Amino acid sequence: MSTLTDSAPGYRARRTLPLRVEAVRQLKRRRTMVMAGILAALPLVLLVAFAIGGSPGGDGPDDRITLMDTATASGVNFAATCLFASAGFLLVIPVALFHGDTVASEASWSSLRYLLAAPVPRARLLWSKLAVALGFSAAAMALLPLIALAVGTAAYGWGPLELPTGGSLAAGRTLARLALAAAFIFVSQLVTAGLAFWLSTKTDAPLGAVGGAVGLTIVGNVLDAVTALGGWREALPAHWQFAWIDALQPQLEWGGMIKGAAVSVTYALVLFALAFRNFARKDIVS
Repeated sequence: MSTLTDSAPGYRARRTLPLRVEAVRQLKRRRTMVMAGILAALPLVLLVAFAIGGSPGGDGPDDRITLMDTATASGVNFAATCLFASAGFLLVIPVALFHGDTVASEASWSSLRYLLAAPVPRARLLWSKLAVALGFSAAAMALLPLIALAVGTAAYGWGPLELPTGGSLAAGRTLARLALAAAFIFVSQLVTAGLAFWLSTKTDAPLGAVGGAVGLTIVGNVLDAVTALGGWREALPAHWQFAWIDALQPQLEWGGMIKGAAVSVTYALVLFALAFRNFARKDIVS
């Protein structure tokens, strides 16, 4: 097969399954539209919740002010609150969905072998699907704060970011900080992406790959809550998932985000490598 395709006039392995074609295929999927709708709806749901329940305020046992308590102070506060409310779980779902469904769904439809028979080299097929999945995941991380910023500004006005610890950050300066926060959330979710992508190459059941990645991510969150593990928790990606809050301080703190990014990227590279290794050796029968 390799000899025949390599000698075929005009055949170039790198031109098979272009990213544009794969992106259009994935964009037209119903699950992509549904996921975009859910992310776009979250700011509206929170807006309605604040409208019904009134402005949030510190009503804890010692009246400590949190980021949630400043949500209605301005549009940028509302955007930051939406990120805070969704980073722990909601933003995990699109990442797991885009990476876990991409290969397994082709296998479940019995179209994977036809793609390879096109012929699309296995490595090329995986790289195309991984690049598109990463791009869609990054778009999801950007979509939520952008819509939240628009909704929050319309509802609460344009103003500085009111910090729970006191003081404020100018709105223009906060936009760069929110972009940094969204970028870190994306990097921190690379572990979930790696898990889902690896599982997608091992099963023909998309829900199994997506659910397995989400489930293992939840297990990581549970383990991080076990304080008896002490310093071992720093090796868990979940331990650093809210390090981006350091970006919303008067003095930008990089330490936690750098450590968290290093942990996430390390795990992700191992998992992506396992996915390519498994797919290269897999007997494609569907």
